[in-house]
Amino acid sequence: MKTMNFINELNYAQAEAVKTIFGPLLVIAGAGSGKTRTLTCRMAYLVAQGVSPEKILLLTFTRRASKEMVERAGALLKMDCNKIIGGTFHSLCQYMLRFYGYLLGYSPNFTILDRSDAEDLINLLRNSLGLAERKKRFPKKDTLTNIYSKIINQQKTLENILSSEYPQFLDYYPEIERLFIEYTNYKKEHQLMDYDDLLLNWLNILKSYPQVREEISKRFEFIMVDEYQDTNILQGEIIKYMGEIHQNVMVVGDDSQSIYGFRGANYKNIFEFPKLFPNTKIIKLEQNYRSTQAILDVANAIISNSKIKYTKNLFTLKKEGEKPILFFAKDETESSKFIADRILELREKGLKLSQIAVLFRSAFHSFDLEVELTKRGIPFVKYGGLKLLEAAHIKDIIAFLKIISNPKDFLSWNRALLLLEGIGPRTAEKIINLLKQNQLDMFFSLDKLAYQFPQSEFKVFINLLKDLQSSKILPSELLIKIWEFYKPIFERVYYEDYFRREKDIEGLIALSEKYKTLEEFLTDLVLEPIEVTDFENIPKDEDYLVLSTIHSAKGLEWHTVFILSLIEGRFPSLYSLQKEEELEEERRLFYVAVTRAREKLFFIAPMTVYIPGEGKILAKISRFIKEIPSDLINVYEEDKEKIVNIKGNGINKTKKFSKILSPFKVGDMVKHPHFGVGEVLEVLSPEKIKVLFPNKGATLLHLKYVKLERLIN
Repeated sequence: MKTMNFINELNYAQAEAVKTIFGPLLVIAGAGSGKTRTLTCRMAYLVAQGVSPEKILLLTFTRRASKEMVERAGALLKMDCNKIIGGTFHSLCQYMLRFYGYLLGYSPNFTILDRSDAEDLINLLRNSLGLAERKKRFPKKDTLTNIYSKIINQQKTLENILSSEYPQFLDYYPEIERLFIEYTNYKKEHQLMDYDDLLLNWLNILKSYPQVREEISKRFEFIMVDEYQDTNILQGEIIKYMGEIHQNVMVVGDDSQSIYGFRGANYKNIFEFPKLFPNTKIIKLEQNYRSTQAILDVANAIISNSKIKYTKNLFTLKKEGEKPILFFAKDETESSKFIADRILELREKGLKLSQIAVLFRSAFHSFDLEVELTKRGIPFVKYGGLKLLEAAHIKDIIAFLKIISNPKDFLSWNRALLLLEGIGPRTAEKIINLLKQNQLDMFFSLDKLAYQFPQSEFKVFINLLKDLQSSKILPSELLIKIWEFYKPIFERVYYEDYFRREKDIEGLIALSEKYKTLEEFLTDLVLEPIEVTDFENIPKDEDYLVLSTIHSAKGLEWHTVFILSLIEGRFPSLYSLQKEEELEEERRLFYVAVTRAREKLFFIAPMTVYIPGEGKILAKISRFIKEIPSDLINVYEEDKEKIVNIKGNGINKTKKFSKILSPFKVGDMVKHPHFGVGEVLEVLSPEKIKVLFPNKGATLLHLKYVKLERLIN
């Protein structure tokens, strides 16, 4: 038996989760509670107990995460554990469909459509059905793709989705239904699957073929799922069927960190797991190894307001620590200056910029700050932007690769043909129709096409395809040959900034060098999209500040964290204010942001914001800040350059309306002749109110002696 000294380094709850190997297990892992270590140790423990690594399946939300966990498990045992199957749900499904897809009529070399491809195909069919020519506005391709994806991932009818989320398009129900039928048929006919098909088709096989379920249960005797709170309905069902025979399923997650509802994640999955597996054992990991208790107290207070939750209370042995600081800024400019000043102070004290992060609900919230950081010469990198595969030049070069992999991918043919000089939409359509007529021997028909369409660039393209199709070369060599052909086209099409885009293609070629087959490379590229910033030329040893959306920051941590724009309409977002379920997700998102901080945490609330077309408008402090007990945070007083404890200042006082006749009410924005703009916190009597001013703090005012102007009710 392998040595298991690593068990001694775990706390009681972690060790219990590691040693519980038979039967269904739900681990509720609070933020920073060591869930990755628990998963890693459990894999190592299984192997040490004599389980063959290839019998273990680990599902995570990135391929990188599963790879790192498997490598760590091997390091604990001082042996190679690479035969453990690790990956994402989508990568697992595509892998299984290469073997079992024939049961649904798919060949092993089907093409996977990324989001943008799916939109283009829906748009192509939308136009061919004449649906784009209506006088009344028909849904755009991205909206149609969203509707289709919601139908699949939420397992609802088209009528349900339109009624609840897109009522303005209910009149188009028959046309949208017809379009989606065409879309489904086209994909099947041309050996294409989109992201949703990967899950749906694998689930259909599991449901329909008991012998497949039996084979899978023998192949994967122990199943582990990370971040289970972010799974959707289909993924939950896949786990149910894959684990139904042996029941050895462990899922790990935190209901308080379910923040991907907009992608179709169903946070209820984590509550329904014990219903799918009735004998489920539940273990809670509550000891936090990341943050100070002062930060955890705020996190616990935030999540205590959730309507549906597994009750847990994060604690740490790190009892020291500063209370989080709340800064009321006059506007976004003052917010940016405050953050820049604090960052420079921290750097002077020896803290690296890379240990500091500024987090925000939406990418545009940091625009003003980016200007200020540039002025101050503070280097930064921003995450939560464009994916590499969404860049047009990368989609071009991938289209060539997809044609070689699957000649029936006419969507890629269309993109590639339109890049060639002398070929427009009509000519491209003629070529594609001729290819469709000769699907049994498409590459034989290419010679005929070269004579029918004498455009020089097209002829070179045809010769390149014939050459690459017949030769068995590595993906990196394929890319180099395609790049040689594509480069003059690339410089012509993207003449304004091709020199900037070129580094992306160089990075893509470098990335392809670790792959042996084109199918494997394309699959990873589509299923694990790379951020454009991954290829930015930032030296590894350079120190830079991190700016990030909260969604992109999940799973990461920093010494110091600033959270921007904590005002109503921004955080929580304007779109969430009308739906309780979405507002609950916003609260969980705030909890995720708070728990990224190890030592210092700053809340930034500008009292006025600029709205294009409207100018500066007054803002109201976020309800999430108001929910935090006032003795858990400090307010920064800029004019006195000091921090004051706000215990008893009423930031989270209950609103009082009853029987007090006053010209003002709680929540009113008012203007004082000396203190400026503030918010009414409490109405104490017809003549006394308490107002919070950014530069003064909570102030008791006698209305007999002061003239206040009401600005917003």
